[in-house]
Amino acid sequence: MKDNNFPAWDLTDLYQGIHDPKITKDLNKFKKLNLDLSKKYKGKLADISAEDFYQALKNCEESDIIGHALGEYAYLNMVTQMNNKEAMAFYQNVSEKLNEYGKPAIFFTLEVNRLPEEKFKSLLKNKNVAKFAPFLKNIRLYKKYELTEPVEEVFHEKSITSGSAWVRLYEETSARLKYTIDGKTYNDAEISKLLQDKDAKIREKAGKEINRVSAENKELFSFIYNMIIKDLAISNDKRGYKTPIASQNLANRVEDKAVNALAETVRSRYQEIAHRFYKLKAKWLGVKKIEYWDRNAPLPFCEDVQYGWKDSVDIVLKAYNKFSPKLRKLADGFFQNNWIDVPPRDGKRSGAFACPLPNKYHPYLLLNFVGKQNDVLTLAHELGHGCHFLLSQTQGELNDATPLTLAEVASVFGEMITFQSLVKEVKDDKAKLCLIASKVNDMINTAIRQIAFHFFESRAHEERKKGELQPERINEIWLEEMRSSLGPWVNVDDNSANIWMQVGHFFFQPFYVYAYSFADCLVNSLYQVYQEGKVPGFEDKYLKMLSETGIKKYDELLKPFGLDAKKPDFWNMGLNLISGYIDELEKLDKKLFK
Repeated sequence: MKDNNFPAWDLTDLYQGIHDPKITKDLNKFKKLNLDLSKKYKGKLADISAEDFYQALKNCEESDIIGHALGEYAYLNMVTQMNNKEAMAFYQNVSEKLNEYGKPAIFFTLEVNRLPEEKFKSLLKNKNVAKFAPFLKNIRLYKKYELTEPVEEVFHEKSITSGSAWVRLYEETSARLKYTIDGKTYNDAEISKLLQDKDAKIREKAGKEINRVSAENKELFSFIYNMIIKDLAISNDKRGYKTPIASQNLANRVEDKAVNALAETVRSRYQEIAHRFYKLKAKWLGVKKIEYWDRNAPLPFCEDVQYGWKDSVDIVLKAYNKFSPKLRKLADGFFQNNWIDVPPRDGKRSGAFACPLPNKYHPYLLLNFVGKQNDVLTLAHELGHGCHFLLSQTQGELNDATPLTLAEVASVFGEMITFQSLVKEVKDDKAKLCLIASKVNDMINTAIRQIAFHFFESRAHEERKKGELQPERINEIWLEEMRSSLGPWVNVDDNSANIWMQVGHFFFQPFYVYAYSFADCLVNSLYQVYQEGKVPGFEDKYLKMLSETGIKKYDELLKPFGLDAKKPDFWNMGLNLISGYIDELEKLDKKLFK
């Protein structure tokens, strides 16, 4: 497939290009707004009137909108051309200026958190201030973890040269990596797609080549990872977080106990779900044990269906429309306009993501589409994010702060309704087995494997406290967690020891990964309620829930659906859906392969 068959995003509704004079104008406006905020209100919040406080909040919102748009434009412009030095330099320069110009506003959240509770409550009684209540209450969550203003300024200024700098180095290095198989060179996005090739020899070559190239770069990637872990540890120590994960849990607005319960519940079902499935898959692949790189391999008796871009869009939009015409209408905009960058190409970041923007703009989606079934579901996933962003934008820029655990709900639900739509179209038992097996494979990657990732990084962060981790030790931790989760039917050896370096979330956002499992189990429970048909107006309640993810906690959002995430059986309810699919696969296996 050629690039010109696919849409690529058009960023000109943000800026006309990196030399657009409006960029300098907006940077200066961002700078002035923050200076004005400091000049008018610094040291004055203790006695501020409600109306003045409202004006201060309006100032914060305006500067946030401008800064958000500038930062995301610089990033989006960069990720499709990471071999373009001018684009990379532009991103860094904008990031540095936003950091510098945002410094005068640091006082604001500190002074909000110094307000006595009585004063804080009296300000919220004002109807205009009350519009920002979710934002303000979210600030107050961090009250006991904030430091003095001079120290906060140091953290703010050094963020450009610490954590974010290491992430940039990781991204740039990853984008430049080249993989060679049989004399042909592949980029990061292209090589990963070969792991889904029908030919086992090609998959083996791709798997070993990914591991080989990672091993060649292990000293650099291990050093980067050590620095990212240490950077977080310094911040956590100064702020008083008790565990490496505590700050991310607070950002996700989820209790430590809930995360532990999720992780332990999933681990307790490794054998029943992942091990049982891979035993079946080994049989279908005709091997005693699956090689690590064959976990996502297509089954040999399954038709290698190739999906065109237009067909993929039609499939996803049809599924969205069947669930809710309102959801379909939201989704249409991404295809009627240039809001998606679709084709894989040199210099483009691998994987897929959705990027939110303030409500005067719209979200953007990035894909690396090559026409596999997984690409169809990835489109459904990222489109779910996009629709969610459009719904939650209505709360306003400052209130629209959806935690990661809820950010993945709409995307996973979008995948689920698309998958169910595909299943209903299939009449042949073998085709049905192929489709369900592919989905279970993905669900294990989301619900089970991400928890194995969680245990890996938890151990890495704990061990890093004793000193820098050598690449060999990180590899050992990785292999131990992969063996535990994948079980006896998957061969986990030195040929996959360096694959942890390919998991970008370990670098971009420590302790992000459990959010995928959180969302998958939550969505599975939610979908079962939908199937039962016991909640009147489920579709509209679901869309309303997505619009409120920035202003309500997950347990409150689930109440209209009769779900309680704090009950011990909640996570098992979500995992039961996966287990039920494996039951169905076992029945189909006996029927088809006696």
